[in-house]
Amino acid sequence: MLIKTSSQSLTEQLCARFAQRIRDRLLAPGTRLPSVRQCAQQQGVSPSTVVAAYDQLLAQGLVEARKNRGFFVREPAQRDAPTEVAPPRPPQAPASQAPVDATALIRGMFHRSSSKPQPGIGVFPPDWLESAFMPAAVRKVSATPSLQAFSLQYGEPMGDSLLRRALSKKLASLGVHAGPEAIITTVGATQALDIVSRSLLRAGDPVMVEEPGWAVEFARLTALGMRLLPVPRRADGPDLDVMARYCEAHRPKLYVSVSVLHNPTGYCLSPGSAHRVLQLANRWDFHVLEDDTYSHLAPDHATRLCTLDGLQRTIYVSGFAKILAPNWRIGFVAANPALVEQLLDTKLLTTLTTPALLERAMALCIEQGQLRRHADRIRTRLEAARSRSVKLALNAGCRFAAEPAGLFGWVDTGVDTDALAQRMLDEGYLIAPGALFHAERKPSTLMRINFAATQDAAFWKKYAELVGRM
Repeated sequence: MLIKTSSQSLTEQLCARFAQRIRDRLLAPGTRLPSVRQCAQQQGVSPSTVVAAYDQLLAQGLVEARKNRGFFVREPAQRDAPTEVAPPRPPQAPASQAPVDATALIRGMFHRSSSKPQPGIGVFPPDWLESAFMPAAVRKVSATPSLQAFSLQYGEPMGDSLLRRALSKKLASLGVHAGPEAIITTVGATQALDIVSRSLLRAGDPVMVEEPGWAVEFARLTALGMRLLPVPRRADGPDLDVMARYCEAHRPKLYVSVSVLHNPTGYCLSPGSAHRVLQLANRWDFHVLEDDTYSHLAPDHATRLCTLDGLQRTIYVSGFAKILAPNWRIGFVAANPALVEQLLDTKLLTTLTTPALLERAMALCIEQGQLRRHADRIRTRLEAARSRSVKLALNAGCRFAAEPAGLFGWVDTGVDTDALAQRMLDEGYLIAPGALFHAERKPSTLMRINFAATQDAAFWKKYAELVGRM
């Protein structure tokens, strides 16, 4: 809240608040600031205070005024240029626009706006992930004579052999048959996705993505120069008619899918939809990149494209950051042997090798069954959290746009969640507005909530209060 007795004037406080959010990318380039009247009502100040604050933001080059439209956050390149000589920004094609702000949620993970639970983050709270077996595994690996070998030379290019053998067994339990020679370890699942994209695609290639979908993936592909083709995601899988039309018109090179516990909806792919997707892939000669980041939370016998396809046209990616050790940054990719050398070349060009000590510790956690037992405990705890969060959300007037499942809920608020997000930030809460999950920015009444971080009744009380004023 703005403080009238502060050493700073209300104008300076308000300007500083917006400036910090712009620099932290919690307000993305192109975002429209609240109107003077709206901002005055929200902050409890006079319109003249808001006008003065916006004038200061203009002087700092952080925003621009557009006639009869309001104030908008400027692009970083524009901020570096003198205001009076900044050329007008040319219109961009929708396909090349970045999402609202893919980095906002990631930054929120590292720079918390308050000590309150953060409903918009995409990870479990740290206390959920605590365990005694992880440090024990590191101590065991560190105590062996092989520590010097791990430390004084680069590891195996493909990744630690013990971990790849453990991953091969784990994948077999999911029905994905990949020998250790078909698995490459990576610096987290995000790098695995990036390695596949850089290996198979070139700038300008059309790529089918699910919508709603993962904001970071949209931004990453856009930064690589790809043309995004959004495919509506339904409860049973992608809109197959839209996919077929894209295939005929654009001949896409890749389809990126989260088949199990889709982010943000929680949907799981049906066998019928999976079969038809693979038929399209074979007919039109494109690869399917299957992101199974939430595999540890998935229901038994969930349908995966890689299981049906046997890694012929599919490529499997997963990791452990969501369930066990975010800072170990261990991910992996499993692919057809014909692609492995190409993927390995890309890995070597980007990171050389990956940390063998932590990979060997992860192998111990898997082989000794500790990861499986840990995941069982997390699923049990998450089920209770989800039940409580759903009740609180419904009592606050929300409607679930998808059946609650997994870590995330896809919630319809009935109001513009971009505007709601800014009001919630004032109260110390980071939420994930629906616009973040679309390849092209557009207003949305939806938001994604993290069930592990939305059990706080105080959040839902403040949410209902703010929505009631909109």
